[in-house]
Amino acid sequence: MAGRVSVDGKKLLSPAFTVGPSAKILVDGQPLPSAEVTRLFRYHKPAGLSAAAHDPHGRATIYEKLPADLPRVMPVGPLDPGAEGLLLLTNDGELKRRLELPATGWLRRYRARVKGRIDPSKLADLALGVRFEGADYGPVRASLDRQQGENAWLTISLAEGRNRDIRRLCEHFAWPVSRLIRLAYGPFQLGQLPRGAIEEVPPKVLREQLGLKSARQAPPPAAGHAPNDAHRRG
Repeated sequence: MAGRVSVDGKKLLSPAFTVGPSAKILVDGQPLPSAEVTRLFRYHKPAGLSAAAHDPHGRATIYEKLPADLPRVMPVGPLDPGAEGLLLLTNDGELKRRLELPATGWLRRYRARVKGRIDPSKLADLALGVRFEGADYGPVRASLDRQQGENAWLTISLAEGRNRDIRRLCEHFAWPVSRLIRLAYGPFQLGQLPRGAIEEVPPKVLREQLGLKSARQAPPPAAGHAPNDAHRRG
């Protein structure tokens, strides 16, 4: 109503105006910025780094280690500071919410080193689902990889997204976790990505897995980045 907006050369005096996809919109004589293309990155998060933009306990964050030329990104799915492995990062808040929804049904796969002797019957119980602390978990796929004295390695897959869920599940069975590595988030794998490295998911893979609209497709991926000490703001 202040006359600051024009569409295709016509100054608007009311917001009641239909705008088409090809319309040229100016505000104070300047064009609106284009929507940022959707991008997704695989990051091998080292243990000890917080994924929070500003850690309340003063711990180092992933943003202090990410490449300086990376766009502003957000983590997909909780991964506590003590955990390591695959962390998906995206510049698209809508995509982040979509990938975190339980309705998406994507399994998150982990390897966990725990203290204790593993009872196979308890692993079988996990497959049927378990309820504790007022929350329902399940079905949870869990298998014993190997038992080494009083320590064991487990592979655990679940579709839940609550904070510290693997640790809480294992502690429920008196198996405290001493190391936790995320191997996969849905179809995206940690693979051989070096610790601390980041690599963009190719646009074709992103389209195939997520069905992105062409208007938000990612550009050709940049080469894999090695970490540096450039500080980044989340």
